[in-house]
Amino acid sequence: MESITKNRQSPDTLRVMVERAYGADRVPVGDGWVSELGHGWFNVAYRIRLRDGAEVVLKIAPPPQVEVMTYERGAMSTELATLELLRTHTVVPVPAVDFADQSHELCDADYFFMPYVDADNLGIIAESLPVAERDAYMEQVGAANREINSLRGKAFGPLVGPGDPSWRRVFTRMLEDVLRDGERRSVDIGWSYDTVRAVVAEHAGSLDEVTEPRLVEWDLWDSNVLVGDGKVVCVIDHERAFYGDPLIEAGFTGTQLAAFGDPAAFMRGYGHGELTATQQVRRSLYGLYLMLIMVIETVYRGHPDTKQYDWARPKLDDAMTLLGRTRQ
Repeated sequence: MESITKNRQSPDTLRVMVERAYGADRVPVGDGWVSELGHGWFNVAYRIRLRDGAEVVLKIAPPPQVEVMTYERGAMSTELATLELLRTHTVVPVPAVDFADQSHELCDADYFFMPYVDADNLGIIAESLPVAERDAYMEQVGAANREINSLRGKAFGPLVGPGDPSWRRVFTRMLEDVLRDGERRSVDIGWSYDTVRAVVAEHAGSLDEVTEPRLVEWDLWDSNVLVGDGKVVCVIDHERAFYGDPLIEAGFTGTQLAAFGDPAAFMRGYGHGELTATQQVRRSLYGLYLMLIMVIETVYRGHPDTKQYDWARPKLDDAMTLLGRTRQ
């Protein structure tokens, strides 16, 4: 996915970054040692073959002059903190961090290196798999997501703080940040921004049922899952994690928005039954939040076409319908 947030660097700069991380004797020479992993939507990632033949991935945060959405600020710091939590407190397979640099001495943004994982991206191969095999993978994803959600926080909100004891306050602030991002860039969401605010206020009471902060990935789609030989090999891309309500996780999105696929296998693996009435309201708010982001981020990413916007805008209408608003 092409995006102006991808902070591409020259081969010379990449070699210097490799030297700092792994030492001069492992710096690649010749040609063909680097390729861009183009599947991501936000950070640039390179697959690099070191001089000794080992393969690693370099992930670089967006350049400082590119405006990102409010919730994306400091995303790489969040990812590094999340990886540390998951490595030390769960058995969920995540990448090791070989080296991280937040000094901005060699590059104008944060970056880190991790080993390259030789596995298939579930999001890419899912449609080619037999249904039973795909469902088996999604059950494993559900189980892994449940384990991630088992980690408790001291307060709701960002991993690095500040936190708040009220999930209602945290989530409504998160959603308001997205609305302000859209207003700042005059993004046409198809609705009055104040109408969206009114809908959220009408249903915000459902958020008070959530009283225990849990670690949530929020971005755990099948495209962030690497698989092989019938097993989930690695879960990647943790930069959007926070302490919140597990029901906001991506795997539950299809319970109400059919365009995101059948969630049955994920929910079996997670061990979650039918949603209660209050949970359905909360899930509708979370679907609205997601669709607002998917519409508004197209302007911030500078997409070369309107494909994502055209797909997401009707889904935003669907999310509003779930909350009692229909277009006149």
